Amino acid sequence: MAGVMDSVNQRTQLVGQNRLELLLFRLSGSQLYGINVFKVKEVLQCPKLTLLPRLNPVVRGVAHIRGGTLPIIDLNKATGGPGLEDLSTAFVIITEYNYRVQGFLVRSVERIVNMNWSEIHPPPRGTGRDHYLTAVTRVDDKMVEIIDVEKILAEVVPTVETISDGVIDQQTQVEAQASRVLIVDDSSVARKQVMRCLQEVGVEVVALNDGKQALNYLKDIADRGESIDKHLLMMVSDIEMPEMDGYTLTAEVRNDPRISSLHILLHTSLSGVFNQAMVKKVGADDFLAKFKPDELAQRVIDRIHALRVAPDA
Repeated sequence: MAGVMDSVNQRTQLVGQNRLELLLFRLSGSQLYGINVFKVKEVLQCPKLTLLPRLNPVVRGVAHIRGGTLPIIDLNKATGGPGLEDLSTAFVIITEYNYRVQGFLVRSVERIVNMNWSEIHPPPRGTGRDHYLTAVTRVDDKMVEIIDVEKILAEVVPTVETISDGVIDQQTQVEAQASRVLIVDDSSVARKQVMRCLQEVGVEVVALNDGKQALNYLKDIADRGESIDKHLLMMVSDIEMPEMDGYTLTAEVRNDPRISSLHILLHTSLSGVFNQAMVKKVGADDFLAKFKPDELAQRVIDRIHALRVAPDA
């Protein structure tokens, strides 16, 4: 177990090349699950938990770790199963999403595997709308399910999704109606959050699930001989996505002269370990940690204003 924890600490800097590392774990049964090592801060045996009143039912308690107090979320219970019973043999995966640190309670932690995002696929059709998966893959011929952590966190700790008064003025809303923004995110919850925010600004929204879909969409525009800048105001893309991640998507866009001028904002939950150097390397125009509706709206408004000043940009 110490080897797994050491590896987590040493290897969270992996980024680019359309690759990722998955930390594999199990909940109540034999099914394997995976979480991107990039989100993991530490793995430890379940510490003593303190119960507090009015906690969400899937939060088994809080733990005092490294001088801080963290909520410990039972992943099995959060995804519709029973709560883990024997906490004395359970483990906690400490993660950071959207500037929030929390622990995920799991039955066991297996190992880390290095994979290509092209080996990560969307959930099979027919899974339904109420599942908690963003993707699936295979490791040693066994199915690995990747949980939609953003959906779980949105249910446990709801975030503010509306734009504050005064962020959008009436003139901008009128101008926004002539603009279209492409958003790319594999999490259904994240897609809906971004869509609602941008629709409140007033722009038309095209929403796709992964980088491969987005690249095909952009190339289709170019194949029709249309100007990418006249078709789209900008693209707002997640980084972690099946088939093709946001870094690779950005690099592919920049390498195609027909679409290379597209304004790209990388919108990510990779907050604590976010690699600004990589964003610059692949050629993104901007980045923003999820989910801050005022700041996201302002990025779109700034783009509208920039084109007002320089309509041929």
